[in-house]
Amino acid sequence: MKTLLKNARILKMPKDEIIFGDLLVEGNKIAKIGENLSVNADKVIDCDGNLLMPGFKNVHTHTAMVFARSASDDLVLHDWLFDCIFPMEAKFQPGDIYHLTKLGILEYLRGGVTTAFDMYFTPPEIIKASEDMGFRTCILATSDKESIAQLEYNLKTYNQPDSLISYKLGIHAEYTTSLERMKDIADLANRYKIPVYLHISEGEQEVKDCVGRYGTTPLKFLDSLGMFNYGGGGFHCVYFTDEEIEIAKKRNFKIITCPCSNLKLASGIAPIAKYQEAGLEIGIGTDGAGSNNALDMFREMYLVSTLQKVINKNAAITDGFDVLKMATYNGANIIGLEEANCLEVGKLADIIMIDLKNPSMQPINNISKNIVYSGSKDCVKMTMINGEIRYMDGKYYINEDVAAIMAKAQEVTDRLKAK
Repeated sequence: MKTLLKNARILKMPKDEIIFGDLLVEGNKIAKIGENLSVNADKVIDCDGNLLMPGFKNVHTHTAMVFARSASDDLVLHDWLFDCIFPMEAKFQPGDIYHLTKLGILEYLRGGVTTAFDMYFTPPEIIKASEDMGFRTCILATSDKESIAQLEYNLKTYNQPDSLISYKLGIHAEYTTSLERMKDIADLANRYKIPVYLHISEGEQEVKDCVGRYGTTPLKFLDSLGMFNYGGGGFHCVYFTDEEIEIAKKRNFKIITCPCSNLKLASGIAPIAKYQEAGLEIGIGTDGAGSNNALDMFREMYLVSTLQKVINKNAAITDGFDVLKMATYNGANIIGLEEANCLEVGKLADIIMIDLKNPSMQPINNISKNIVYSGSKDCVKMTMINGEIRYMDGKYYINEDVAAIMAKAQEVTDRLKAK
């Protein structure tokens, strides 16, 4: 299958340079980029001057938590998690996460997200939902219910070439994981020479509790176990000390910021500008719909930049293009998806089209910064994953009934929230 995208502005990444030309997709990869390509293609799409760019990588999410959207609002973090989320999750039945994940994927496709780093239970259900919808997912192992032997099996099984699915090692958080389990995870990471990902330093009380248990802060303690000898990444990272920033630099530990969730749960504002200054690689995630409540990378990008400006009282820091790069190129690299980090020949065809005819994109001055400061999901005209168009001009191409997906997710949600 060959798809020719003609007459497009093309933002390749990682540089803020836009060219005008054509892009040919052959199979699941980018085959050619150039001017006036003459190709016998199966499908030709006139982009009419709109922008092609790498899809967004949502590098921290719990997709199936759409069940908690607006069902768990206006609570502090501890109460939100222990009094609302955990009790609802305890009612899960086989198949629930499959149906809920499909609803979340609809939102991703509409918003130009081509990959999610999904941290949730029952990986087989997430994988089936992703494959059925043609969506790219990186699974993060976090459940204590899975044995170390099962994690090893998953690492070998779900990291196959040319697959929509990949698999990474992690824990939920220091405060929800036993010391024995954390040591086992660190041992596994060292045996396979792989990174480990987790929630970390999201709230002040979390940090204080860790100091009370182990005499030191979370990143420093976990590093002492050898957990990050081969790198890793942390979700939120709101309260890292200067010493922990140095540890992160030493261990190639990535920062994944989720500003909407942090604001809604009053967790705080991560010092992204400080992390940038330290040279740390930063990606962006939405977190789950229970604490956000949207799976919207545009909102996240806007907040990543503007919050840094206000807390540092400096409108010149955390440049808009740098944030766009976090949401695309950096995010792909953070989860080991370098083959989809930019638009170049040989890369995976995970491409979105931004509608530059949308009023919020006009007039044209600086396109990349306008996406961050003025863009929204309404500007996403097309979402292509693995060379297949999955969303375009208001229509989904998923071989499934969208209304049925929503109805099933509502049915599951009604049962979870029933007393």
